[in-house]
Amino acid sequence: MKEEMLARLVAQADGQVADMVTIRALIEEASEIGAGRALERLGLADRSAEGDVRELRELLSAWRDAKKAARGAVIGWVVRIAMALVLLGIAVKTGLVGLVKA
Repeated sequence: MKEEMLARLVAQADGQVADMVTIRALIEEASEIGAGRALERLGLADRSAEGDVRELRELLSAWRDAKKAARGAVIGWVVRIAMALVLLGIAVKTGLVGLVKA
């Protein structure tokens, strides 16, 4: 259907100087056909493609949120461990560790 329209426009422009309207129509039809082919090759030409893409975007967003939360948790634990080591170092330096004998 789209290919037929493109073929008619090419035939109309063949052998003559094409006017701007014909050139724009050729470009528009060729672009739509190319976009349609690209979507078909990607498997996104059916009616459920919009929902699939929306679902993939939501999944990607959730993955990014989970990654951000995990990174925050790891950083939090590293800071806690560092602070515990600092406190342990202060305790050893001031001799508080020697006071507690088991």
